[in-house]
Amino acid sequence: MRPKRAPEEEQQVSEPQEAGYDVVILGAGSGGYACALRASQLGLRVALVDAAELGGTCLHRGCIPTKALLHAAEVADEARQAARVGVQTTFDGVDGPGLLAYQQSVVDRLYQGLQGLVAAAGVDWLPGRGHLVAADTVAVRGEQGTQLVRGRHVVIATGSQVRTLDGVALGARIVSSDQALRLERVPTRALVLGGGVIGVEFASIWSSLGAQVTIVEALDSLLPAEDPAISKGLVRALKKRGISVRTGARVASAHEDDDAAHLVLEDGTTLDGDLLLVAVGRGPVTADLGLAEAGVELDEAGFVRTDERLQTTAPGVYAVGDVVRGLQLAHRGFRHGIVVAERIAGLDPAPVPEENIPRVTYCDPQVASVGLTEPAAREQFGDEIDTVEQSLAGNGKSQILGTSGMVKMVRRRGGPIVGVHLLGARMGEQIGEAQMLVNWEAYPQDVAPLVHAHPTQNESLGEAALALAGTPLHSHN
Repeated sequence: MRPKRAPEEEQQVSEPQEAGYDVVILGAGSGGYACALRASQLGLRVALVDAAELGGTCLHRGCIPTKALLHAAEVADEARQAARVGVQTTFDGVDGPGLLAYQQSVVDRLYQGLQGLVAAAGVDWLPGRGHLVAADTVAVRGEQGTQLVRGRHVVIATGSQVRTLDGVALGARIVSSDQALRLERVPTRALVLGGGVIGVEFASIWSSLGAQVTIVEALDSLLPAEDPAISKGLVRALKKRGISVRTGARVASAHEDDDAAHLVLEDGTTLDGDLLLVAVGRGPVTADLGLAEAGVELDEAGFVRTDERLQTTAPGVYAVGDVVRGLQLAHRGFRHGIVVAERIAGLDPAPVPEENIPRVTYCDPQVASVGLTEPAAREQFGDEIDTVEQSLAGNGKSQILGTSGMVKMVRRRGGPIVGVHLLGARMGEQIGEAQMLVNWEAYPQDVAPLVHAHPTQNESLGEAALALAGTPLHSHN
């Protein structure tokens, strides 16, 4: 349960602990709880501080609830398209409260399990809002007053929060992703402002559940951090599904009334919908934590400045996850937390290179990637690269699933594979092998002899490696 805060005038401040902790962690999301569990495993005394639920945004307002909705959307698509495979069924609509109940049941089971893990690890859970009063002291304000907690090391793991744009105020019909996860009905006409991961996933969900969806993105492509071939393929696939995509479209303003939400573009066009989702990214939660006073520097956007070891500018203070500029991914924060715990314990874990962290967007079709895009590889290696695009058209399992897409591999000429980029239904499940190929610097000719089970979409990775090694079998010269 979310703890209630006591009024400030009723707060009593305790004396700081004499013994203190080895590690005090502010934030109990993916990075924070991973740091806590690993530090405890290494014999350190740990306090975990958060005013919200254990599990953070990922478990309660991000990864898990959105993927539950995406699974429901996949079920709706299967029901609607069952005749394609000779199965007679109908899609009669969406039970909004039932959908939310299913989503919450998944969250609740994971939440209960995580609470058990933290308790079993001997981590001290301190519910309340943490604030640094010194580099080694955190004031935790909770129901019973304010407690001062000392730690040899402090870890900032407070995560991120939704952002909006100037001139776009949230309301009843103009909503954030947090609000969208609690809707009890599917919008009839949905506008999605932002073509990044969050925007594309919600567009996919609502389209599958019966909405007319328009995505509006200021840049020239959706998922602009992905390889251009993948981004273009995704736009084609979404349009084929009936989703309208407007790229290069800048917003002037937005407003709502009792009947609709209205999005005004700089070219004078007005788009109307019964709901407007603002999905323009997330900002770090670093305000009002006492960071500057403790010597922790922030950049111009509010992210914590760290070195490659995730050490901040204050001795003994680290930062992990979404408060550190870079990919805002739960598994990045999770790894950050483990790395920091090991460093505090005196180990020497390898740093976490951003480009080698796997990325998945769980829309339909899915986008998954790891390593360098073709433009990034050309910037680093010039023309000394080779690429291959392996269509899923010849992949047996992809034909069974009725999906199109591709596997794109990038290698340094005469060297290892430096990037793998995937587009297609369920292709996120293939990112495990892909990240091993990139992180272990595999050569295409190393991968070519490996046997990939048939029929699986996993075969498409083997086929791409064969092609990149110069021995393609299922492609035309």
